[in-house]
Amino acid sequence: MAAPAAQGGATARIVIENCAIATVDQHGSEYARGHVVIAGNRIESVGAGPAPAGLGDVVRRVDGEGHLLTPGLVNTHHHFYQWITRGLAQDCNLFDWLVTLYPVWARIDEPMVHAAAQGSLAALALSGTTTAMDHHYVFPRGAGDLLGAEIRAAAEMGVRFSPTRGSMDRGISDGGLPPDFAVESTEAALAATEEAIDRWHDASFDSMLRIGVAPCSPFSVSTELLREAAVLARAKGVRLHTHGSETVEEEKFCHELFGMGPTDYLESTGWLGEDVWMAHCVHMNDSDIAKFAETGTGVAHCPSSNARLAAGIARVPDMLAAGVPVGLGVDGTASNESGELGTELRNALLVNRLGEHREKALNARQALRLGTMGGARVLGREREIGSIEPGKLADLALWKLDGVLHSSIADPVAALVFGAAAPLTLLLTDGKPVVEHGRLVTVDEDAIARTTRAEAQRLARIAGLTD
Repeated sequence: MAAPAAQGGATARIVIENCAIATVDQHGSEYARGHVVIAGNRIESVGAGPAPAGLGDVVRRVDGEGHLLTPGLVNTHHHFYQWITRGLAQDCNLFDWLVTLYPVWARIDEPMVHAAAQGSLAALALSGTTTAMDHHYVFPRGAGDLLGAEIRAAAEMGVRFSPTRGSMDRGISDGGLPPDFAVESTEAALAATEEAIDRWHDASFDSMLRIGVAPCSPFSVSTELLREAAVLARAKGVRLHTHGSETVEEEKFCHELFGMGPTDYLESTGWLGEDVWMAHCVHMNDSDIAKFAETGTGVAHCPSSNARLAAGIARVPDMLAAGVPVGLGVDGTASNESGELGTELRNALLVNRLGEHREKALNARQALRLGTMGGARVLGREREIGSIEPGKLADLALWKLDGVLHSSIADPVAALVFGAAAPLTLLLTDGKPVVEHGRLVTVDEDAIARTTRAEAQRLARIAGLTD
């Protein structure tokens, strides 16, 4: 993508200074009062004190007094379409929740998915997210271009996007959870996935759009689909994603159907490796964690959703100690109604302290790393995003911490992670503003609120939830 130009054709610069900076680089470098210079869509320099004097082609200067600058957050697991089914099945575990909602989701169409993606992306951007991921796996016949609807919404918002083309081919009649009318044939799912990669995937350093391959879960897809999807992804050079080890019910399902646990089963189908990441991974034993570490398989940790569905507490401290790549995920907003990634920093820290490691489980800086560089590594983009370093893409979040909710916390990283959800003064993706002073600037968020409500009501009527 071309960098913005100043007068005379030179690369335009944005300067942010007088703010605290947490770079989240490999050394954990921080500046109590520093600056960042952005040239086009790249970070040109970062350091202590004011920006260098005499910079040319500066089109904007931002005074960051009272703020913390961090890398933009990176979401590693989501289901955008669920934005229009929030608040349903409020007191269910995962399997009961799925059985309740699959018949509703099987009635979505393209306008619904576009609206739901807008709502999901708005929540993500307003909570500091510059790279969004989505796992879309429900494709009712005749529903329209559902993946395209999400991609269009992300482009309109201006966020970096890593959608995955999901799929399900194991309906109830084959021993799966989804109703038969909600699944595709194996052949159709693979063909549509290949078409999505060929149509949209951009592997460039500056890419705003990368496609992944994502059969839904062991209890909704066939072994053949898992195996062939892995072959397809590797032939195309794209990443693989699925759900794994989310609940005790899933563990039981895999043992009964396949004679082994989820990790061993997924390994048998070619689903461990540096190009793979899995959502949740709550019920992992020592052998599972060791296999993930040995193969470089990543994890999308979704603390709020895991709590909402009473799935349990993932062993994140043990995974990190073993060297497993771990990022944060919102998960679908039917199991995390807030839809905000910023609050997952806090929830990851707090929930993991309820586990066996207690107060030693995670600290504030580890939580911030999960949400930034951890997510970048899980998505295979650690060379491009996830930290504030010269040469990386200008995906940055400037958090206002001098208001009443944060000003008495001396440590700005602690204020961001332990404190209330912090307002954003500026969110840049690819060097361009997406949020200014707590409002979306690329789209009309009030219009999104109206549209998502209307589409949620329309789906409820179609699905027979209302008269």
